[in-house]
Amino acid sequence: MEAHRQMEDQAAAFLARRDGDDWTEANQVELEQWLAGSIARRVAFLRLEAAWDEARRLKALSAGLPSGVVPPAGEWRHSPFFDPESAASPRVEAVAPAVSTHSSSAKGNVRDATRVRPLAFAATVLLALGVGAYFISTPRGDRYSTPIGGIASVPLSDGSNITLNTATQVRVELTPHERDIRLDAGEAFFEVAHDPARPFVVQVGNTRIIAVGTKFSVRREGDDVRVVVTEGKVRVESQSRRGGGLGVTSKSEGDADAMPDATRDGPPGAVFLTPGSVASASDDGIVIENEALAEVEDDLTWRQGYFTFHDTSLADAVAEFNRYNKHQIVIEDPAVAAIRISGTFRALNYEAFVRVLDDGFAIHSRSSEDTTTLRK
Repeated sequence: MEAHRQMEDQAAAFLARRDGDDWTEANQVELEQWLAGSIARRVAFLRLEAAWDEARRLKALSAGLPSGVVPPAGEWRHSPFFDPESAASPRVEAVAPAVSTHSSSAKGNVRDATRVRPLAFAATVLLALGVGAYFISTPRGDRYSTPIGGIASVPLSDGSNITLNTATQVRVELTPHERDIRLDAGEAFFEVAHDPARPFVVQVGNTRIIAVGTKFSVRREGDDVRVVVTEGKVRVESQSRRGGGLGVTSKSEGDADAMPDATRDGPPGAVFLTPGSVASASDDGIVIENEALAEVEDDLTWRQGYFTFHDTSLADAVAEFNRYNKHQIVIEDPAVAAIRISGTFRALNYEAFVRVLDDGFAIHSRSSEDTTTLRK
């Protein structure tokens, strides 16, 4: 099988040549034939192409600034990625690490491409500006992360895709025998390409989630893990810090009937989850809930940039907004925290959420530069 790094080098080389002045119809035919060779090649090319196109847009944004100067953070909001009024936070693909060059223009970069590895050339200032997912390549795999309020889509060379939520950090290492993902912080949604020969393993502290071809999300809060399955089947294995498997319980109606979905045919502390299953793993054990798929999908609307609350306590709703915004909402009164709300809200538009509270409830808000305080 073609090496992943070699494939990205070839894709970057094609991009460099195509952006020059001497691209011909014969070159285009050569590119199309190369892309037709495998899906992985097309994924690698599209990923780098998206980064290069975005870099051109960012270059226009920074027009007038000296070479190598990053626009002020406030200017990043010119991108719809940071716009709370946008229809949804766009998916920005993560790419290879940015490198420094001495060229003063995009075409200068192309002419200098022979002096650096093609992969480094195609990796642009996109990541330095923090618009999508930051990417760092290390000997032990690739690291991706998003800033507060960021959402990014990361296509993998095996055909899988990871959607990173706000303030999320993952490490990815694809080997011939296993696809190893480590969720160091935050939340991610995994769309796993079917490959029985290479299990897809997500490691979160003492918990492992194993899949072959499925769709599921994993959220980490310290060492506590929440797994939501929307398609296929996954196995969750959790060990206590003292060693040994954890106990499994079900909160679904009719616990005896619900437990087959969490059958424990694997190692101690292992459960199997099917679509609609929600597992919460901690040092106290694993708790399984079975929900309707529609409810599960509502829990994952963050992928489109908004929340859906159903009879949610205001304390929990505020906690969600605080995950996505540097501006924090503080509740002073316990009676206010206990208020139940329902509705759909943009994750970055905390101002609209506060206005709804002001207009529809007996709540008064007071805002400063960094904080909004809620009281009766």
